Amino acid sequence: METYTKLGLYTFGAAAAGVVLMKLKARLDLSKAKHRSIAGHARMGRRLAQFIPYYEYGEDRFFTSDNPPKEIEALRRSGFARLSALYHLKFKNTTHLTSEIKNSISDVQFTDAYRTPFQYSRYAHEHLNSGAFAQSSSGVMLTDLDGNQSYDLTGSYGVNVLGYDFYKECIDQSNKRMRELGPVLGSYHPAIVYNVRRLKQISGLDEISFHMSGTEAVMQAVRLARYHTRRTHLVRFCGAYHGWWGDVQPGIGNPSPANETYTLKDMSDDSLRVLRTHRNIACVLINPLQALHPNAGAAADSALADSSRGAHFDREAYRNWLKRVRDVCTERGIVLIFDEVFVGFRLAPGGAQEYFGVRADLVTYGKTLGGGLPVGAVCGRAHLMKRFRDDRPLDVCFARGTFNSHPYVMGAMQEFLTRIETPEISRLYENLDQTWNRRAEMLNQRLRDEDLPVQVANMSTIWTVSYTRPARYNWMLQYYLRAEGLSLSWVGTGRLIFSLNYSEEDFQRVADLFVTAARTMQQDGWWWSDSSTTNKAIRRQILREMIASRFGFR
Repeated sequence: METYTKLGLYTFGAAAAGVVLMKLKARLDLSKAKHRSIAGHARMGRRLAQFIPYYEYGEDRFFTSDNPPKEIEALRRSGFARLSALYHLKFKNTTHLTSEIKNSISDVQFTDAYRTPFQYSRYAHEHLNSGAFAQSSSGVMLTDLDGNQSYDLTGSYGVNVLGYDFYKECIDQSNKRMRELGPVLGSYHPAIVYNVRRLKQISGLDEISFHMSGTEAVMQAVRLARYHTRRTHLVRFCGAYHGWWGDVQPGIGNPSPANETYTLKDMSDDSLRVLRTHRNIACVLINPLQALHPNAGAAADSALADSSRGAHFDREAYRNWLKRVRDVCTERGIVLIFDEVFVGFRLAPGGAQEYFGVRADLVTYGKTLGGGLPVGAVCGRAHLMKRFRDDRPLDVCFARGTFNSHPYVMGAMQEFLTRIETPEISRLYENLDQTWNRRAEMLNQRLRDEDLPVQVANMSTIWTVSYTRPARYNWMLQYYLRAEGLSLSWVGTGRLIFSLNYSEEDFQRVADLFVTAARTMQQDGWWWSDSSTTNKAIRRQILREMIASRFGFR
């Protein structure tokens, strides 16, 4: 009897040890699949953010944070004074009205605070404020309250794929079509029938649900995946943006922990291993825009502390990665979700699925789909879109919204989906990559020819600017570009978004203005460096400043 007892205890102990070892291995695999950066470690990033102190440079340090010689400081001061005078004259009415509403709109306060690295923010905003208002749009141009016309590189955060005039016409036609019904909610206008049929054709999927934003669409897609798989966790990839909802923004910016979210490395075998071995994964979220900067967040000038920002798009490599993710998800019964809120209809008429040749189980759209009005949509396989169980009447996946399928949105969407099939719009998609790759290379060559430390990388019409010489003042370029008549979003040079209706003449003019801005900035001394200036040295200097500020030293 004693022998059997010992044998049983030994067997139990061995089994328990085996379970512990399996859990340890799973934990190790998960750690290896996380990106080494702070963005790859959400909890660490959130904790670290609490300890970064605010400090700012006064006027003297604003111009000398990289310890330049006196003659460079003088050039910078002179150039800054000239630029400031231009801004005050050129944007007088626009900045005045912005100042009037700033303390009443929290979004304006946030974007103003994060246009530049925080050490420079107050002084820069005080002297270089271009305002937050626009009066009109036409073609590829925007006009502000002072009558200044500028080339639009904001893309309205991705909405403007086909040109503002196109969307104005969509909205006008919707107003005419929907006037008799008006804002009746609950009942559907017949326009929805056409929209559903077209979205099924475009996505290659079975059913559609409509929502008020891209964030809402992603929320619903993840909820459906969890509901049907009966699993808890979602996988997102480091740097990817899927809206401001907490579960898809687990790090800095989210005050609550996202305990059921795995943030893994993009384009990594380690991540595929986690997908194969973890049994609690309901879905994988893919934002195809990450192909431009894998494992890095959307570039913003507020993070331009040095010149380490970079981007590169390899279409074939990313296509192969998506195919591998698709295969693993199929093998493991994981729902693959393409978040095409931003890139849908921009890369190709059929979106990223067509562009990369990979099919997802659920696809979310937004931005441009509404024909200029707010919208989100989920397209999915029939068994994943169902919100209730036939054999369990109280087991439902509830998701409704008062303004889902709003008649005016459906009308503008119908106009959008009808017009993208016309020959006129089809021509804009012809040789799209070749056209925009050629334009990017042409601009890069001009910048190299003038020995300007700036280059661009692009994923079709989505561009980002990188810097080839270590420097602390790269973020100043956004102000020189605005002064020349190029309209940027609040993230500055991190993301330039062209609409497809840019003609060769339009683009050549933008390139001229871009080179002029960069040339002027170089002449004003902001890209000065000496042999001791390296990206690592800059980061170390900033770290020393933060520690000194944190502990009250000078």
